[in-house]
Amino acid sequence: MSTTSMHPATSASQNQPQTPALPYARRHDQLVGSVIDASTTVLAQYDHDIVKFGMGAPARDMLPAADFARIASDVFSPENFTYGETKGEPVLIDAVHDYLTATEQIPPEQQGNRDRLLITSGGMQGLDLGFKLFVTPGDLVACESPTYTNGSATAMSYEAEILEVPVDDEGMQIEALEEHTKRTGRAPKVIYTVPTFQNPAGVTMSLPRRERLLEFAHKHRSVIIEDNPYGMLRFSGESVPALSDLSPNDPLIFGVRTFSKFVAPGLRVGWIDVDPEVRELAVNAKQTMDSCAPVPNQHLIARWLEEGGADAHVKTLREAYRERKITMSQGLERLFPGEIRATDPDGGFFLWVTFEDETIKTEDLMTTALEEGVAYIPGPAFSPAGNFSNALRLCFASAAPDRIDDGLERLRRALDRYRSER
Repeated sequence: MSTTSMHPATSASQNQPQTPALPYARRHDQLVGSVIDASTTVLAQYDHDIVKFGMGAPARDMLPAADFARIASDVFSPENFTYGETKGEPVLIDAVHDYLTATEQIPPEQQGNRDRLLITSGGMQGLDLGFKLFVTPGDLVACESPTYTNGSATAMSYEAEILEVPVDDEGMQIEALEEHTKRTGRAPKVIYTVPTFQNPAGVTMSLPRRERLLEFAHKHRSVIIEDNPYGMLRFSGESVPALSDLSPNDPLIFGVRTFSKFVAPGLRVGWIDVDPEVRELAVNAKQTMDSCAPVPNQHLIARWLEEGGADAHVKTLREAYRERKITMSQGLERLFPGEIRATDPDGGFFLWVTFEDETIKTEDLMTTALEEGVAYIPGPAFSPAGNFSNALRLCFASAAPDRIDDGLERLRRALDRYRSER
């Protein structure tokens, strides 16, 4: 009886039509996500102490939290918890412009021109706007190799074809870009670069190469998306002008900036500096995303800038990051003599470490490292093609010097274990 009663149900189940494939957009397989951002989920799986050299974020002791708590009690008022202007709160646009002018980060030709600024929900939205406005499916986008793959992934989400251009101690090798264009007859529609304290390598594009890049862009009408989140965090060496300083009011330069690296990433506020015509299109594009950046946070940052909080804070960051970079560089030399090559940045957040032994796979080493209590981002995460298998990125900004030493010792133990277990 029970067998008979079950039979119709089994038959009905077998006769159910299979669920058809979902009607995704053609570009869905280009939504590759971010290994970097996903690392926060990976870390959450471990309950022991981990020295975090992975995410590019300021350490907690480097955040102006006390200032924000004080200011918030005033600016977090009902009128600031509503929708704002898509281009950004006027008070923040004014404060950003005045701060950049006072710190000589705006060329004299652009001073007084607030129509170039648009407030974004973090730097990533600035990148998204740039690629959305200039990339048509099939367009060629050149990026550094290694690169910040959140940027290249955004280009891919608009169905761009990615060209990886090698990086050395002077930044992107412009001659390689020129050679590719000459050989193929195809210039990139967009060039994505982090020219100052590059992510992940920490290197800075030299002045001759910046000039050569601008010459290339003007010759081929290529848009340069200049991602500059670390520019004000120089702690040694000579300053190099931003591309926008070298070519003021250039409609081919799409400048992306953020408060994430020198203030706090959780605020999710940044800005773009672009030709006024481009800004009007960017406003339209942004209105299909989020209408406006977080209004209370805009007022919080504006008040902080108006009070002069940024000046002392940036000075503190430069001093602290210089000490932390030196600690990390010396620790690597002490613990990995003759085994690695590491970059030596003059600012920013990152060191790029390459093992001389090319059989070391940093993606495989990662599991052992996490077990030993240290996190980093493996090299292949910074290449759309998955190159740099024997390299990794370390963030020195996210840990105090004693924690840096501890973390490098854990990395040393992890490497020894990895080798013995292979």
